[in-house]
Amino acid sequence: MSSNEGNHKSNLIYFTQMQELKKTMHSKKDSDSFSSQNVNFKDYLAMPDGYEVIFYSIYFILIPYLTGAILLFFFVAGASFENFELLEFKNFMVVWIMGYEVVATLTLISILISFLKYDDDFDQTPRHF
Repeated sequence: MSSNEGNHKSNLIYFTQMQELKKTMHSKKDSDSFSSQNVNFKDYLAMPDGYEVIFYSIYFILIPYLTGAILLFFFVAGASFENFELLEFKNFMVVWIMGYEVVATLTLISILISFLKYDDDFDQTPRHF
């Protein structure tokens, strides 16, 4: 085998590897990015089929309100049920808004953690050895 034939074979192997690399890079770019993934609330909230609108409304009102009430119980009443009974819940919106802020903050933190854990591998090149 001459030097020219050996050169040609190594160039062919290199060319084939480059073609495979291009195919994998294009297929990875066509895959879903973090922001283009579908989000289905049924994965996170329990609800029967056909009653989604009713349950979403109940969850939208109930979860922040309960979170606000728990926040008041622990931080304002000092986790004392006697002090918690002294609080007046006349203003529903204030309790709901406090809970909504906590739920929104926790949701944004969980989205940030999911984003940081998301593995897209766009910039990593596969090794062929």
